[in-house]
Amino acid sequence: MTPRATTAATPARRVAIALVTIVMAGAAGTVFAQATTSAAPAAAMPMGSGPGYHDPRSPFKPLQEVEGVVSWKLLSSVTVKADKSKVIPSFPSGVLALNQRTVKVQGFMMPLEPGDKQSHFLLSSVPTSCSFCVPAGPEGLVEVRSKTPVRYTLDVVTVEGQLAVLNDDPYGMFYRVTDAVRATR
Repeated sequence: MTPRATTAATPARRVAIALVTIVMAGAAGTVFAQATTSAAPAAAMPMGSGPGYHDPRSPFKPLQEVEGVVSWKLLSSVTVKADKSKVIPSFPSGVLALNQRTVKVQGFMMPLEPGDKQSHFLLSSVPTSCSFCVPAGPEGLVEVRSKTPVRYTLDVVTVEGQLAVLNDDPYGMFYRVTDAVRATR
């Protein structure tokens, strides 16, 4: 494994991933509460959990399914269960089949480093609404480590690299793409 593909925690990574972890820790209680009470509506999930919500007032169009690009519908089909203060994912066979394979993933970029070129960032299934908000839970996010920096943009970004399906990531992530390069859709 190359040094770039390791999970060493830079200060920016610690802050960004801490946000996801905090949100998921709060979501674990909500997921457990929803699983144990039939009266809890599905819409009661807190911000930062689930595959994300694309606000119809957003100036950005929702992602369209593209042939040859992994579907967010597939990635977000993971189910979770709460175990104490941890969320345990259960991936469907279609997702597990992608583990350690070279794939294309598209999404909205969330920078994890300062500057306009990013070698480490998150892709989200929905556009971000603020700099400090996590737009989705881990099923709606992919951590990306790129070979060469990718210029930050508000537009949809497509990358190609090796996908890792993460069962027990210390930061609560479900997906990571390493050795990524910017791809055309």
